[in-house]
Amino acid sequence: MSATLELTEQLIARPSVTPDDAGCLEILGERLHALQFELHRLNFGPDNFRVSNLWAIKRSAPDAPMLVFAGHTDVVPTGPLNQWTSDPFTPSHRDGKLFGRGASDMKTSLAAMVVATEEFLQLEKQPHFAIAFLLTSDEEGPSIDGTLKVVEWLKSRGEQPDWCIVGEPTAVKRIGDMVKNGRRGTLSGKLTVKGIQGHIAYPQLASNPVHLLAPALAELTAIHWDTGNAFFQPTSWQVSNIHAGTGANNVIPGEVVVDFNFRFSTESTADALKQRLESVLVKHHLDYSLNWTLGGLPFLTTPGDLLQVVQASIRAETGIDTELSTSGGTSDARFIAQLCPQVIELGPPNDSIHKIDEYVRLSDIDTLKNIYLHILQGLQRQTSA
Repeated sequence: MSATLELTEQLIARPSVTPDDAGCLEILGERLHALQFELHRLNFGPDNFRVSNLWAIKRSAPDAPMLVFAGHTDVVPTGPLNQWTSDPFTPSHRDGKLFGRGASDMKTSLAAMVVATEEFLQLEKQPHFAIAFLLTSDEEGPSIDGTLKVVEWLKSRGEQPDWCIVGEPTAVKRIGDMVKNGRRGTLSGKLTVKGIQGHIAYPQLASNPVHLLAPALAELTAIHWDTGNAFFQPTSWQVSNIHAGTGANNVIPGEVVVDFNFRFSTESTADALKQRLESVLVKHHLDYSLNWTLGGLPFLTTPGDLLQVVQASIRAETGIDTELSTSGGTSDARFIAQLCPQVIELGPPNDSIHKIDEYVRLSDIDTLKNIYLHILQGLQRQTSA
């Protein structure tokens, strides 16, 4: 059993359903402490929802650049246990795969990062850059007391990372075939349109908010918010829930509530999207209230020194010319990008994440570790030039 596989299995065996770290950070912290990393345990949140975080750093020269490996130890709930072929927290091998909750999202990445760092420091006694780990147990949950709070803490200390690699599962068919070099922003809204409740047989005595909203809703669905750019697809506006009524089929509702979300590119701003949407509501003379939640700003790492090293490392290990992508949902990279100018996501295939019988291919585990090791070596060469 390779060191990477062994560590991956140790992490999978911990039932770290968000926000419970279940001791994963202790395991990882011990490995990093043995490498003379400076450890900071940072716990945030209320007592009934305490989030465990770890910032670990091995410093180099005072003005040396810094690479951060980032990720999360928490996993999503298992779902019905009777639908799993084997216990989700008992690492199991079948058909060339390692099964267990968190196998691909993202305990394999964490193990590969740590083992790659161990091997790199065995080869390079004096790295030319600092290496740090930013680990949380609150990525799959509200994401309030995890990476977001650690980034605020790092800002207060004046820490300035130069590069960051987040271990999110990004591959599609083969490990290394896709890297995320950015993500769209996410902006959610809860819209309440008011009418007048009444008997459905006497519509003249009521005002149906669903009918009032319908023309505005049709207009909003037809808007082209932007055309995107070379790195981002066009901004998308989608309704996720609509609720109205008392449950009785003879009552005109007094209000309708609509949940919606923007996934927006760097061609739009959150403020501009808010203003444009509300102008449609005003145009249709709606009596409404609207609560906004900005989940994250869009970010983009354009081709530069980090991506050059990452692409070369993937090519050296797999022979693949990786695709750069900004597709998909959000990740903690959105918080780190507010502090670090170059952030990418690189991890195993994502075809089984959050599913019953989540797995990672056994052959991918050390391939990922080797890619991370190549990246460390590439940055060492780059900072030596």
